[in-house]
Amino acid sequence: MAHRKLTLIGWVALVVLGYGASLLTGVQSQEDADGLTGQSAVAERLLDNADFADEGVENVLIQARKGDLADAQADVVVGALRDRYAQVDTVRSVGEPVPAEDGRSVLLPVRMDLEKKGSEEDLSPKVAVEPMLKATEAVAEDHPALRVEQLGKGSLTRELSTHLQADFQRAEYISVPLTLLILLVAFGALLAAGIPVLLGVTAVVFALGLSGVTSLLLPVDENQASLILLMGLAVGVDYSLFYLRRQREERAAGREPEVALSVAAATSGRAVLVSGVTVMVAMAGMFLSGSMLFSSLALGTILVVAVAVLGSLTALPATLAALGDRIDRPRIPLLWRRTKVNRESRFWSAVLRPVLKVPAAALLAGVLAMLALAYPALEMKLKMPGDEDLPRSYAIMQTYDRVVEAFPSEGTAHAVVVEAAESRAPEVERLLAGLHQDAVDTGRFVGGGAPDLALSEDGTVTRLELHVEGEAGGTEARETLDLLRDDLAPSALQGQDLGKWAVGGATAFTVDFSATLEDRLPLVIGFVMLLCLAIMLLAFRSPILALVTGVLNVLSVVSAYGVLVLVFQHEWAEGLLGFESNGAVVSWLPLILFVVLFGLSMDYHVFVLSRVREGVRREGSPREAIRHGILTSAGVVTTAAVIMVAVFAVFATLSTLEMKQLGVGLAVAILLDATLIRGVLLPATLALLGDWAWHEPRWLAKAPSVAHD
Repeated sequence: MAHRKLTLIGWVALVVLGYGASLLTGVQSQEDADGLTGQSAVAERLLDNADFADEGVENVLIQARKGDLADAQADVVVGALRDRYAQVDTVRSVGEPVPAEDGRSVLLPVRMDLEKKGSEEDLSPKVAVEPMLKATEAVAEDHPALRVEQLGKGSLTRELSTHLQADFQRAEYISVPLTLLILLVAFGALLAAGIPVLLGVTAVVFALGLSGVTSLLLPVDENQASLILLMGLAVGVDYSLFYLRRQREERAAGREPEVALSVAAATSGRAVLVSGVTVMVAMAGMFLSGSMLFSSLALGTILVVAVAVLGSLTALPATLAALGDRIDRPRIPLLWRRTKVNRESRFWSAVLRPVLKVPAAALLAGVLAMLALAYPALEMKLKMPGDEDLPRSYAIMQTYDRVVEAFPSEGTAHAVVVEAAESRAPEVERLLAGLHQDAVDTGRFVGGGAPDLALSEDGTVTRLELHVEGEAGGTEARETLDLLRDDLAPSALQGQDLGKWAVGGATAFTVDFSATLEDRLPLVIGFVMLLCLAIMLLAFRSPILALVTGVLNVLSVVSAYGVLVLVFQHEWAEGLLGFESNGAVVSWLPLILFVVLFGLSMDYHVFVLSRVREGVRREGSPREAIRHGILTSAGVVTTAAVIMVAVFAVFATLSTLEMKQLGVGLAVAILLDATLIRGVLLPATLALLGDWAWHEPRWLAKAPSVAHD
């Protein structure tokens, strides 16, 4: 550790340079079509590449709070809005007010000017809408008896971004102090508690910077930053715990500081490397999903885990070498006495006693309990969250509900998009008008007016919106999408020698994404399991042990699936977690949970099995080795699990449905993995297998090993 100062300076420099680079390059976000698959992706890209006259439209709702809205009142407000918008540079034109059938609502369409002065790039709707929102709010203040509210892509994106940023900050402000508090209880010393948190935070900052740079090649999904924070704190703290606990044990055994650190590096250091590589391999499986959404989340997670491993193998040992025994200063009164490393956990000792005495019964009881939790997963329904699934605590979602109620045509719609030569635009419009009439005649689509047609400014892309009642993820929306794709649209458009056509929209997004996921999920699962098991095989040189690890990890994942269904597909937990159930699990969550949990579970298994193997080589007796491995790893594994569960549970308190489901799923799975799996199923299985668990076949004798004690 002669170069520890240089190592620490180099680490800090890398973190600063990494984050600074992202400030220079900026962060490239994914476009709407990037997260889509199938026909919905084709439709969205056709729309993105076209320029429609109604692009960038914001709708202003004028509604009486009580009773009907008088024409004179509406005219006054519309006039005031026109005057205000005339002074807003980003407003191109104000349309004519559209009255609702309820007699109390009027909708005023306003087209935004997205052209950026002096630049070839357009303004984003989120930026262009800012001055218009201020003008709308000013008119609303002048007419308190009425609701004057704005709704559109720009205003919705702006408010959603504001809440997501607030959620991210909230998660950061809660999870970091909470982690520090748990570590203070675990270590009883401020420096020992602070170093894991510092490693986790710097890993997150470094990875966020790298993700900004890599976004030039692979644009980031809006959930990537949250996943980086969540995983960075989890693995960064975990890896530090492995080192610190082992170093403490070696010092308590009488070894000199340098020797203790070397032993920690040779044991826990290699466990960190194996765990980190396994997590990254698991994350890499998402690249096979066929979705840029998963690719973005995979890259972000791989970056933060790689950074955490790098910090654990360089900056952490350098810090421990520099501090020596001062790592246990300043000590916290009362807490310090109960953190001595030579104390066995009375709780886990009591749990292990019956498990090792009757392992078959313990294994059967544990498996039945996990299967009971997993059973509800058979009823899992998947749905991509749409605008209608955003929290009703958002002011703009209350406006959304009022607009949809007063103007049903502003709700769910399927979009039929056709690309053809400009000269054929009239023919395409005629065909789509006929399709509209055929759809209305089925009685399944909203009629009562002219077809909702739009033609791009270059005349090459035509869009027809067919509106349906109910939410985008509802049964009616799915059935009408199938009717449109399988019957109505092909009958009207096939054989017409058109360029491209596709049926998209919010419902199509969910249906296509779920179909792609179902097709690719077996490939991803197979890839992750095979490579992770290969790593375990090289680490412990036992096929039986690798297989047991894989089965137990899958068991914890499917149990988490079952809990997700119990909590989020029903309404009993709505008040507890602050959400409104949409009767489904977020479509991308099962795949994310599988790869993340499979990777994180390896942390525990590698660490615990390394300790058990030490006992096998030292004690000889398999059951005594199991007891040694479980109890000597109990402190670090329990602390790591408590931290992970606490951090993940923080995400369950955030506002969006996908973050709540992600937090609950991860927290439940880690809790099960650190208790039932590690305390009951793993030791019971090892006890039943005996020496066979560590049997090394001849064909593995010459294979390279990735972990030694």
